[in-house]
Order: sequence, then C-alpha cells, then structure tokens
Amino acid sequence: MRSFWGVRSPASRHFREATMKPCLSGLRVLDLSRILAGPWATQLLADLGAEVIKIERPGEGDDTRGWGPPFVTGDGEDDLFSAYYLAANRGKKSVCIDFSKPEGRQIVCTLARSCDVVVENFKVGGLKRLGLDYHALSQINPKLIYCSISGFGQTGPYKDKPGYDLLVQAMGGLMSITGAADGEPMKVGVAVADIFTGLYATVAILAALNERRTSDVGQHIDLALLDVQIATLANQGMNFLASGKAPARHGNAHPNIVPYQAFATSDGHIVVAVGNDAQFARFVTILSVPELSRDPRFQRNADRVRNRKELIAIVAGKIRSWAKMELLQALDDEKIPAGPINEMHEVFSDPHVVARGLVVEQSLFAGGPLTRMIGNPIRFSRTPIEYGQAPPRLGSHTTEVVQGDLAMPESELNR
Repeated sequence: MRSFWGVRSPASRHFREATMKPCLSGLRVLDLSRILAGPWATQLLADLGAEVIKIERPGEGDDTRGWGPPFVTGDGEDDLFSAYYLAANRGKKSVCIDFSKPEGRQIVCTLARSCDVVVENFKVGGLKRLGLDYHALSQINPKLIYCSISGFGQTGPYKDKPGYDLLVQAMGGLMSITGAADGEPMKVGVAVADIFTGLYATVAILAALNERRTSDVGQHIDLALLDVQIATLANQGMNFLASGKAPARHGNAHPNIVPYQAFATSDGHIVVAVGNDAQFARFVTILSVPELSRDPRFQRNADRVRNRKELIAIVAGKIRSWAKMELLQALDDEKIPAGPINEMHEVFSDPHVVARGLVVEQSLFAGGPLTRMIGNPIRFSRTPIEYGQAPPRLGSHTTEVVQGDLAMPESELNR
C-alpha cells in the first residue's frame, strides 16, 4: 500500500497508527539544492519527518560546507563543519553523485522514481541539458512534485540572470525601506529572501502533495527569490500601491504606527511597540506626560504618524532619564509591548528561549560531543519534532541510499 502521500487513502486503523509517527513520515525528498533557500525548505521537510536525500558533488559537496569560519570540529581536526552548513542541513542523508556523467544521471533518475518530491536551485535550463528537469523526470515518475528555486524564475527577461539574496533585497525594494532616514539603503542582517523562499517552497510542496491525492499526478513549482521578496514587502508594498508614494526609510521606526521604535535609556537601548491609543495613554502616563494622550496632535495613531517628529522628540527625552530595566518593568506592568535589544549571548541564555527549547543538541558523529544548534520553532501536541539525525558528513549515506534503490524491485520504484 502506498504511503499517506499517495492517492489511495489508508485504512482507518493504519491511519491512526501513522498519525503517531512524524507528520511527513513516508515522504521521500530528492534534494538537488545547495546554499540556503532550497536546503532551508528541505531541512524543514526533514524536521517534519520526511526522508531527505541530499545529492552533493563528490569532493566538495554543498558550497556552504566551506563557508567559514566559524567551524565546528567533528571526529578529528580535519573533520570540519561550517556553522553555515549546520544551519540548514539537519536530518538529511548525504549522497555523492557526479551527475555530469551518464552513470551519475542514471542514478539520479532511479532515485527520482522512488521519490515524492524533487527540490533544485540550478540556473534556468541547467538541469534540462542533463535530462534531469521536470519534463524528463516526470516521464519517469508522473506523480513527482518538482520544485525549482531560482533568483528570477523560469520565465521573464531576467530568468538567466544569477540571483543572490543581496541582489534580490536590492532589486525587490527591501533595501529602499531599510536603514536610517539619512543613511544609505541597508540589507537585512539575515538572508531573508532565501529563507522566505525556502518557507514558501515548503508551503507550495505540501499544497501540491495534497492536490496529488485527488489528481494522482505531480506538477512543477516555479519559485523565484525576487517574486518572494516582493510578496513579503507586505504592508510597505501596499502603502505604495495605495498611495503612489514610495515609503521612506525610518530606521527602527514603523511607517504606520507611532511610537514603535528603539529608544535610548540611561544605560542601554530598548524597543517600544505601542499598538493602540489605550496603550499610548498608559505609556505617556508612565513617562509622567499624560497630557500627551489628550493633545490633538497625538490623540489617535493617525495623528501621531503625521506628527511623528514632534512626539518622538518629547518621548525620547523622557525615556533617556530612565534606567533600562526599571523602565522595562514599568512598561511590562502596564502591558505595554517593550523589550531589550539583546546581543546573541542574551538571546540564547534568555530563560523563555531556554524554556521553549529553541536550542537543541546533537552529536556530529557517533559517540561525539554534543553541538548546540537552533531548533525548529513548530510545536505539535502529538507528533513533536525529533532530532534524530545531525547534518551529515559529505557522502556518508551514498552506499546505503544508492545500493538500496538500485536493488529495489521495479514495482516499488514505481509505487
């Protein structure tokens, strides 16, 4: 009987048993991606229980294996894992195949016959020349969900242009709204175009798998970093479309809510996020200027946005006289959203972060010491995320996977 991801629904008894397994148990993913966007999607699928087979170049593997320092030492001084690679490759099986050669391409085709999903982020047309594009692999496995991730998509005048997160943040408008008003445009400190694209890819793959249960056929997913970056402009993009006016850079402030930004206290910086008029009244009362909530210039949020400069000058002056923790406690007592601007060591030692289990520990080799890594933020009530397999060494599963599939009966390969 096919897995849950096939077109035939399992019997109720088997279904009840299956629900105690990880959510994506039985799903098989062939990962032809590297760097961040594709690996981010496939790591999430692996966290949710899918078997992810990561195909890597012999000798070098995923580019990010060498993107350091910092490195984490595995079993010996020459056994190094870059922190970048560890961030996006948990739970996968590493298989080294040179599919520039005919025998390598044949192995990939064999693997594709037994997989539900393929994820790739090659240049547009790159895999077509090797006979590993969606059209070719769907002839072998018509039920295949094939997700292509690229900088600019499979169509359009920029489709052959190489795409990198920095380039996409610039071209997609994000840098134009990030940074100080009087400074240069800035990129975000994390490759958000890559990460958001990985998340959209996961959503698209799961949606296509669900649709396949009724259609019994797969499909091609075309995801572009630029498309995703523009989609995630969210309210800022709509601000422009609604008004025709380009949003300005406000540094740490919000374009539509005031006060909603960073402030300097006497001994450090905090952020305050006043989300409504009632919160504003309580906020200015704490600052000993309750009359501001009755001032026609500041009564309503729209008034505060229009008179941002005048209000922030008053509020910032009052906050500067407070000690950071004293003010944060006062704001917390009045249920006003506020918090410290944490350094990394403060983030990962925060008691709430610790209680939520956002740091997990895994051994990079059998019997080795535990390495701290960032955990998955999803919390299920019955099928918790399991961290059974650490990011793999290059090619550590080649024999297991390739020999297993080549020995698999034809009927199972075409399940």
